[in-house]
Amino acid sequence: MLAFTQITASSWAPGLAAAPRVAPSRSAVSMDASNPVVIGLAADSGCGKSTFMRRVTGIFGGECKLNDIGRETNTLVSDMTTVICLDDYHKWDRTGRKSNPEWPDGITALHEACQNWDKMAADVTDLKAGKAVEKPIYNHITGELDPDEPVQPTPIVIFEGLHPMHDERVNEALDLTIYLDITDDVKFAWKAQRDIAERGATPEEVQAAIDGRKPDFAAYVEPQKAKADIIIQVLPSDLIEDPTGKFLKVKYIQKKSVTCAETPYLFDEGSELTWVPNGDKLTTSPPGVVIKSYDDEWFGAPVSVLEMDGKVDVLDELVYVESAISATGTKFYGELTEQMIKMKDAPGSENGTGLFQSICAFKIREAYESLRK
Repeated sequence: MLAFTQITASSWAPGLAAAPRVAPSRSAVSMDASNPVVIGLAADSGCGKSTFMRRVTGIFGGECKLNDIGRETNTLVSDMTTVICLDDYHKWDRTGRKSNPEWPDGITALHEACQNWDKMAADVTDLKAGKAVEKPIYNHITGELDPDEPVQPTPIVIFEGLHPMHDERVNEALDLTIYLDITDDVKFAWKAQRDIAERGATPEEVQAAIDGRKPDFAAYVEPQKAKADIIIQVLPSDLIEDPTGKFLKVKYIQKKSVTCAETPYLFDEGSELTWVPNGDKLTTSPPGVVIKSYDDEWFGAPVSVLEMDGKVDVLDELVYVESAISATGTKFYGELTEQMIKMKDAPGSENGTGLFQSICAFKIREAYESLRK
């Protein structure tokens, strides 16, 4: 990595943060569902996909609720969006995964052989064509495969789960792909908080659960991050040692090949910058916040990167950070901060996880509007 230009509060031009960067006006988002834009979101279990989906659906307004079929479902619907959980395409129920004639020693849900790829490909193709589908349901409560449910197309359809980019038929149907890349240390911190506090697990049991998934994760889930258009990578902080996973270094990585959404950048497009925000304008927990912007490569592909390390204490003050970031996909000055405040109680809102997930949500809207012109 090349050396960065250091920008501090004293070297930054006075008043720059206070000058609103107003996005050009755009027409209202179309409600036409005859030719949906289809998004793929890949991540391991317990990596924040549900929170991310709340951020995505929240920017389109209206109520997002479970599909109204009168029984258990994983499908979230609103006027603009449909979110389909790819767990629904498991080939076997929970009992069948533990032992069946094909896999007498058991198989994990991460394994490619555990998925019904033909049905997944048929459903994504039909929904992209504006056709309703009858899709399967994996019941997370009972562990059983429930009867199919009807799903109608909406302007945006999101396939989220372990494998949206694994099968090439499905991957080719996706208009924009996203990967949540959570490193092992952060996974342990997040899982430990939940399982030790809520389920009485030991640290050794938490680590064993993570290790048990690693071979299939590495073989069938992780390779998708090389294919993704946008990657949100979550790592331990470089500024402070924090076993709780509250202080994080988070990267928003976007391939330069993406044409349906602009690439966000800090201050000056194409420059390599390190910015330490003014502590009088952004209240942070010690040792503060560092934000970077630079070009890099991701599995051989040229990318642009935004990076944030540290923890913000007052979300209203994020408008100061928002004013320094261009091409966020927002429609008006302050919209990014507004969305962050709306979800202030959600995990990751105080660090780069929430900030970059929100920017990614705006990129989905931007991609939709670009592709539907």
